[in-house]
Amino acid sequence: MLRRTTAALACSVTALALLATACGGEADQGALPAPGKTGEVTFWSFVKGSDKVAAAFNRSHPDIKVTFETVPSGQEYYSKLTNAVKAGTAPDVAVVEYPHLPEFAAQGKIEDLSGTLGPVVKERFPEAARQLVNLGDRTWAVPRDAAPLMMMYRKDFFTRHKIGVPTTWDAYRNMTEQVKKADPVARGGVLYTDNPGLLSALSWQAGGEWFSAGKDSWKVTVDDAPSKKVAAYWGDLARRDLVRPLSQLDPFWTSVQKGRTVAYVCASWCAGAHQATVPDQKGKWAVAAVPTWDGKPASAMYGGSSFVIPKGADNSGAAAEFIKWITTDPEGMKAWVSSGTSSMFPADPKLVPVTKAAFATDYFGGQDIYSLMSRSYDAIRPGWTWGPVMGATNTAIVDQLPKVADGTVTLPGVLSTAEQATVAQMKQRGLTVTAP
Repeated sequence: MLRRTTAALACSVTALALLATACGGEADQGALPAPGKTGEVTFWSFVKGSDKVAAAFNRSHPDIKVTFETVPSGQEYYSKLTNAVKAGTAPDVAVVEYPHLPEFAAQGKIEDLSGTLGPVVKERFPEAARQLVNLGDRTWAVPRDAAPLMMMYRKDFFTRHKIGVPTTWDAYRNMTEQVKKADPVARGGVLYTDNPGLLSALSWQAGGEWFSAGKDSWKVTVDDAPSKKVAAYWGDLARRDLVRPLSQLDPFWTSVQKGRTVAYVCASWCAGAHQATVPDQKGKWAVAAVPTWDGKPASAMYGGSSFVIPKGADNSGAAAEFIKWITTDPEGMKAWVSSGTSSMFPADPKLVPVTKAAFATDYFGGQDIYSLMSRSYDAIRPGWTWGPVMGATNTAIVDQLPKVADGTVTLPGVLSTAEQATVAQMKQRGLTVTAP
């Protein structure tokens, strides 16, 4: 299932080399074989099901004890991980989402895994998946999952009010109008005020390309025409009170629980998070393909994660054994999804049947959501590259998103502000940026 479309998710080899040089990264020149695969491992993750995976590993590996520590998601987590590396208190294993991996690798915050887990990545993952974690001819992480877009909706609400499931963004707008008319307190979508991930995914789906790398410079176009089209669309929905501005955590799930959010755009991982958070709405929800601008299949990734060994880890040998098990072993895959809190779509294509079989579908009325995920994955639009300072890009967006809700800034304006902040940060790090 993993094919050429995902190749565009990774920065180019040249781009990573540029970034490493500019930032003064101290990447290992070919990692040595890992030390003994025994002892204690500290594991940081915000991914659903991580606690179950650690427990399952410990039961089957008596010589290694994994201690799981839950961490916040978003930029707060990446700052925490960066500070831990600097302070010499880093965990042995940590999750890093694909957009952040180039920056962590180039700044020397994670171990080069070429000599330890590189052969595993080469053997188990197709080229497109390898290009997510093989940067600058070195392996920096092991892929866990892909995260193709999907739409969640309250099937009972749509049926009761004779609302059709939208397949285009024009139809989605009409749907949000119908939802508000049917129930003045309900909304058919959410504008997240604390997470830029969906905005970038929808820009990607529309054909936007925020970053591109040349031989010796970067081009930054965060506010390109497709992205501004997306921003104008969602900004208009928010201005007209057709989608509700909410943070992604408790306020969002509370709105779902109380019937105030009856549809929202998310990704493959949302199915597990949804059923775990609102279990009493079993049988009421369904999953659909994400709407597109022209009605033809088009998708993108909203999230997706890999596992790394941070620089300074105490037990990299046992850490590598743990990472291998949780990303490539069928029992590890079962552990991720069997609790019902995770609906991950594996980056290792051989394991998709395993997760599909392990994920109970009764919450969604027996719907085959993994087949839908596969179709969405196959429709991912090529041409996207993650930038070299995504932390700065994301922070600039998140700082402005709440102002979209109160009308003091426009969403297209947020993208322009983010582009300016990104370029400034890149130049500060010594990177060359050319005009678009």
